[in-house]
Amino acid sequence: MRVLAAVFSVFFIITATFQAKAELLGIKGYTLDNGMRLIVIPNHKAPIAKQMVWYKVGAKDETIGKGGAAHLLEHLMFRGTKKVKGKDFNRIMEENGAVSNAFTSQDVTVYHQFTDISRLELAMFLEADRMANLKIDDEGFETERQIVYQERKQVVENNPFYQFNEEVARSFWQNHPYSRPITGTETEILNLKIEDVRAIYDKYYAPDNAVLIIAGDINPDTAYHLAQKYYGKIPAKGFTNNKSFPQADADINTSFKMSLKNIEIPRLLRKYEAPSYSSDKEQIYAWMVLSKYIGEEDTSALYQKMVVNDKVATSVSSSYNYTSLGGGSFSIVAVPSAGISVEKLQEALDEALKVSVDEFNDNTLKKIKKKMLAGLIYIRDNPTSAAQIAGTLALAGMSDEEIENYADNINKVTLSEVKKAAAAILKPAKVEAVAIAKGEKK
Repeated sequence: MRVLAAVFSVFFIITATFQAKAELLGIKGYTLDNGMRLIVIPNHKAPIAKQMVWYKVGAKDETIGKGGAAHLLEHLMFRGTKKVKGKDFNRIMEENGAVSNAFTSQDVTVYHQFTDISRLELAMFLEADRMANLKIDDEGFETERQIVYQERKQVVENNPFYQFNEEVARSFWQNHPYSRPITGTETEILNLKIEDVRAIYDKYYAPDNAVLIIAGDINPDTAYHLAQKYYGKIPAKGFTNNKSFPQADADINTSFKMSLKNIEIPRLLRKYEAPSYSSDKEQIYAWMVLSKYIGEEDTSALYQKMVVNDKVATSVSSSYNYTSLGGGSFSIVAVPSAGISVEKLQEALDEALKVSVDEFNDNTLKKIKKKMLAGLIYIRDNPTSAAQIAGTLALAGMSDEEIENYADNINKVTLSEVKKAAAAILKPAKVEAVAIAKGEKK
């Protein structure tokens, strides 16, 4: 199992021409009797299927001081139920040729299986069973807690930038729940009690707080009837999620340098506040276009100017996170070339941003939109990609219709909208951080 990073690039904005009013995925949506949302994405090109259950709970929902509880619960979901003992969930899946895994983020916890279509019903039975009947005992809890603790230690010790990214998150989000690590700190993990994970399971693991996605070789009505058979019997908990978030001080700008072991080359990271779907869904598509133009792929404006032409950086990239429920962010990361100081890199980035924004015109906009849309018509051909996209957008708050109109909304982006978004990243970033090798002069 893995932890999904809180800050990530929207990987599914991939590459050509997308016909107006075309459906992105061909979704057929339902609501089960108990309130569970079902999204079916038919794909009859191969006898395979992807099942994903997205729970609307993540690290942001943990009690202060109980960090890591949501992630630990994710591990415990593989430890058995009243019907499926011990680690039989994984054994049964493996014996039937299925691949099963899970991940936790700030906003969601997701369980998924990729299987032959003949084994989909088995996967649905097993997943529904642990939604309602998870058994958490002292032995399993302590075993998984130690596994999570060791995972945390190894990640922090083996990845010198892990602590750096956590410090950036703390500075950026301040008193917001996103400022806390998804895994919890080592101290928090060791102090977790069995009651802490049971509380999350009892409150949040409910059909009316989840989205079920079935993508693959199945008729939508068949998927609906199977979902009713296995998930529809689980009682709703009358769940309402009206969680509010503390507002960070927008006027604060922070900059810092952090010394890290085992790194040889500095890294510069700028992080800006940006609209999310939950805060301003009308603006997000212009920001997607901006990110694609500025720093996604080696054909982007910043990469061409700083890496290819001026050779002041070995890499530079941007990413835009608009699906987080608690607020959006836009990030730029740059690594200097040999002999280039951090100060020189900062100046070069400032100049490259200004020139790139000045050069952005209608013709460039058309090219970027075409590049973004090239390939979206093939997304549904991959059940895993289709299910991942649908889940990400659904959990951000999009309806089935909005998901299907995704490409059309990109097509509608205007030059003035992108220029307005670009103006925000020409100003000082909310957080500008530099990672340097330990022992270097700060």
